[in-house]
Amino acid sequence: MAVELCLLLLLVCGSTVSEVQPLHKPPPGTLDFGFVPAKTYETNAYHEPGPIGILFRLVHSFLYLVQPNSFPQDLIKKLTQQKFGNVQGDYQKAIYYEIGFIVSAALGLLFVLLLPLVGLCFCMCRCCDNCGGEMHQRQKKNADCRRGCFATFLFVASLIISIGVLCAYAANQHLTSQVRGAKNLVHSNFKDLRIFLNDTPGQIDYLVSQYNTTKNKALSDLNNVGPLLGSRVQERFAKEVRPALDAALTMAGAIRETKEALENVSVSVEVLQEGTERLHSNLTDVKIHLSNTLSDSACSAAQAASTCNIIRNSLNQLNINANFSGLPGVSEQLAKVNDILKIDLSSLVQKGYAAFNDTPDLVLNQTRNILSDIKNLLDLIGSNITSFTQMLPVQKVLVDLTIYLTQSEAYVQDYFPLVEQYDFYRWLGCLILCCMVILILVFYYLGLLCGTCGYDKHASPTTRGCISNTGGNFLMAGVGFSFLFSWVLMITVVITFVTGGNVEKLVCEPFEDRTLFKVLDTPYLLNRHWRNYLSAIVLKNPDINLTFEEVYSDCKENKGIYTTLHLENLFNINEFLNISMYTEDVSLKIEHINVNLSNIVLLDEIGKRNLLDFSSSGIDGINFAAYLTEINKSVTKVDLLSFANDLEARADQLPKGALENALKGHANSIRMIHNQQVVPLEQAMSTLNQSIRLLQRTSSEFMVKVRNVISAVDAAQFLISNDASLVIIQETKKYMDMIIGYFEQYVEWVKESITMEVAACKPIANVIDTAVDIFLCSYVIDSVNTFWFGMGGCSIFLIPAIICAVKLSKYYRRMDTEDVYDDSVEQW
Repeated sequence: MAVELCLLLLLVCGSTVSEVQPLHKPPPGTLDFGFVPAKTYETNAYHEPGPIGILFRLVHSFLYLVQPNSFPQDLIKKLTQQKFGNVQGDYQKAIYYEIGFIVSAALGLLFVLLLPLVGLCFCMCRCCDNCGGEMHQRQKKNADCRRGCFATFLFVASLIISIGVLCAYAANQHLTSQVRGAKNLVHSNFKDLRIFLNDTPGQIDYLVSQYNTTKNKALSDLNNVGPLLGSRVQERFAKEVRPALDAALTMAGAIRETKEALENVSVSVEVLQEGTERLHSNLTDVKIHLSNTLSDSACSAAQAASTCNIIRNSLNQLNINANFSGLPGVSEQLAKVNDILKIDLSSLVQKGYAAFNDTPDLVLNQTRNILSDIKNLLDLIGSNITSFTQMLPVQKVLVDLTIYLTQSEAYVQDYFPLVEQYDFYRWLGCLILCCMVILILVFYYLGLLCGTCGYDKHASPTTRGCISNTGGNFLMAGVGFSFLFSWVLMITVVITFVTGGNVEKLVCEPFEDRTLFKVLDTPYLLNRHWRNYLSAIVLKNPDINLTFEEVYSDCKENKGIYTTLHLENLFNINEFLNISMYTEDVSLKIEHINVNLSNIVLLDEIGKRNLLDFSSSGIDGINFAAYLTEINKSVTKVDLLSFANDLEARADQLPKGALENALKGHANSIRMIHNQQVVPLEQAMSTLNQSIRLLQRTSSEFMVKVRNVISAVDAAQFLISNDASLVIIQETKKYMDMIIGYFEQYVEWVKESITMEVAACKPIANVIDTAVDIFLCSYVIDSVNTFWFGMGGCSIFLIPAIICAVKLSKYYRRMDTEDVYDDSVEQW
């Protein structure tokens, strides 16, 4: 019944772990499906016996000495298959394996038979005043030494017997306490099984519901097909398109810069031509005025003649140096550039940018119908999964098994008091056995106490005190009870030893090292027609390799029952829900995406013509050498400021008077001309120099740059027009891989969840561990073995205790007769 429930509960999960091999590479993004809801199981299938575990380990070591042989797998297999004894030597092997138990049991039975018989003979012998029955003690010199040795040996034997009875009593109490506490352990196992049943449907529903995560992510990417697919297509072309458009836009800026440079050249040349003419006129006037001043009679004086001559000779330096009137104009080139700029090349390039940047929107608009079909297909997949889940009779089987589990738990609860009652009888019987030994020990200890305390070494055997005599009587009473109880104790020891020891060696130890499972997994062992018994029961196919050891190990690791029981061999889920079939449909839909990028025009013919016109604007025909020749000259032949300062200095060499003042006035006039005319001319020359050099530097590259720009634009346009279909197919394939990858992630997640989380079968392993390892081995067998170990020790040491007690009682009891000191050997 439990198997059928597990199969039906996990049938829906199997749809996701069908034999679907990934057809695509996993997507870069990872979906978050969360954690499968699971409760923590309460049962801890591990038992720590506590301090008594030391005794358990001691008993295990003793059993290893008695039975060191390995587990007899072959004999067990033959016994299970009812073939034991068919081959000569099977009995010899069995006897060899059990030789330790056989010898020990034989000795125990010999003890049971002989000790009562010896006790009977001993009693009859003493009744005939033999065997120490005669109340007469011969005096010996070493009597005190003999008495002390017998008392010591008896005390040691009694002490060992006390330890043994304490071990037996502890084992008896431990078994009873564990049996009483087993009710909680059983209840915990039933609770875990109920959790296992109740949580499994919810876990399956969670796995199914997480399909919505996959669907929503796929729908989100489909709704963003423009930014995703369109951007990918755009990025593929961007490596060619963007540099071409950037170069065209740079060329448009270069045209504007060229126009500004031409305008600066034209204006600067005009300013320089006018300024140099005015400067030439003013300098001529200054020279005339200076000549007139130097013609004054004051210059004829001896002190001024040489100075005036020097000044007169330098007047030729007051003249312009650069001649801009002969420079060619650039009006023709400027006119052509102005005509070119009537067409806004930057605007045309921006239109190309806009057309290229609209690729995502273009993809979105051209895929609306296909995306609608894909969304409908995803909804269909989800509805199929939901409807298939609803078709399974999970709830009915769950209710039936829950009822069965409840009935089983009620059955256990009803019969558990009976188990406790029988355990009470067992406890009482074992307690009586312990009390038998304790009664013997009480007589021995009282005998030792009274005999030791009441003994008077000065008293003769016939005059010994009452206390000493009582001690001797106690010792003999202990001997009598030892003979009465010893055979009962040994029978109990033999029975529990043979039973508990063999269960420990044949069940508990093989279960611990899992050898027992290997025996159970032997082909054709439990059924001669089935190779694998478990797979035949669970999967109805004995050829499937499903072993007890594998199932137990997987459940021990808390793996999912679907993987543990190999339920994929029972149902062909592909017939119901085949994810690969749906992914193929999605792939076909996505492959039908066809995006047309032929409407994208990066730069039309007008823009290209505009670039070609610019390259033939004649800028490269400007006589840059003539311009640079004049620009490199100074405005005047001499620095006017230096000339004015020199003139003023020479005026200071003249005598004070009108000539000096006139020359200084001319110097000031020259400074004024420099500041008002030469400085503006120098600024105009600087502007002309920058503009003409810019034109010279760029004119040589215009043709090459224009050709490169047009070639780059044409190449990018050709790529869009001719290779777009191939690029779109490649990027669509990647886009499809990403969408399909979400389904593959879902499948892989479900597979992993089913393997490790869904219907984790830890409770099943806990039930086995609880029944065998904890209850049978740890609770029962370890306690039983410790009990017989303690009682066996007590029974064995009763023999030396009897001997010592009989010998010692002779020294404590009051004798009827006595004799003088005699060194002869005592006869009894």
